[in-house]
Amino acid sequence: MISCRQLTKRFGDFTAVDSLSFEVEEGAICAFLGPNGAGKSTTLKMLTGLLPPTSGAATVAGLDVAAHPFELKKHIGVLPENLGLFDDLTVEEHLRLTGDVYGLPHGDTLHRTAELLSTLGLEHGRNTFAGRCSHGMRKKTALAMAMLPNPRVLFLDEPFEALDPVSSRNLRDILEGIAARGITVFLTSHILSLIERIATQIVVVRGGAVVFSEFTSALEQPLEDLYFDLIEPPPMEKLEWLGSPRR
Repeated sequence: MISCRQLTKRFGDFTAVDSLSFEVEEGAICAFLGPNGAGKSTTLKMLTGLLPPTSGAATVAGLDVAAHPFELKKHIGVLPENLGLFDDLTVEEHLRLTGDVYGLPHGDTLHRTAELLSTLGLEHGRNTFAGRCSHGMRKKTALAMAMLPNPRVLFLDEPFEALDPVSSRNLRDILEGIAARGITVFLTSHILSLIERIATQIVVVRGGAVVFSEFTSALEQPLEDLYFDLIEPPPMEKLEWLGSPRR
C-alpha cells in the first residue's frame, strides 16, 4: 500500500531525507518514529504529494506520489502537523466542507459527520468556531476531516498529542478497527508506550535515514529500549541542586 524506494529530499546542500526504502502492507498500522529533525514531516509531505522528492520514488495506493499528486489526494486522509483548520469555521462546518471538497453526496456527508462528532466526543462543540476550540478539540476536528472521505490510507502526524486519556484510548480503538477493515495507517508519535500497543510495524529514522524497520511482533526488546539504543540514551544530569538547602 505504501512503497518507498531510495526516497530522497534535499533543500540546497541539506539532505532532509536520505534514500528511504521501506514497504507498508494494506491494513497495517505503521509507526514512523524518530527524534525531532529526523525527516519525519518531510517524508509525510512527500508521501501525501505536498513535496516532490529530489530523487527516488514512492507509491501510495498504487499511485506514484510525484506523478499523480492530485489523484493521490482522492485516496488518502491527512492529519497535518499544523492541523489546517480555519478559525472562522465551526467544527461541523469543517466536516461539511470536507465532504464538499471530496464530492460526497450531501446525505452521506451529514451521516458521516454526525457519527464522527459522536465518536470523537465533539457533539457538544459542533457549533464552536475552531479559533475558540482547545488544542485537543482542534486535533479531533482535523482527525474527523481526515477520516470522513473513507480514505484507503490515513497519514497522521502526532495524532495522540494533546488528547486526554479517554480520547486517546478511543482513537486507538478506532484506528485498530479501521485497520482491521483494510485501511492503512501511517503515523508519527513520540508516545512509545502507546505505539508499542497499537502499531503492527515500526520504522525508525535518524538523520533522514532508516535505521530500523520491522514488524512489532518480531521485536526482541521493549520499544522504548530499542528506540534509545537506536537514537541515543536520554541525558542523565543529576541536578543535585534541586532539593538541596537554599542559601
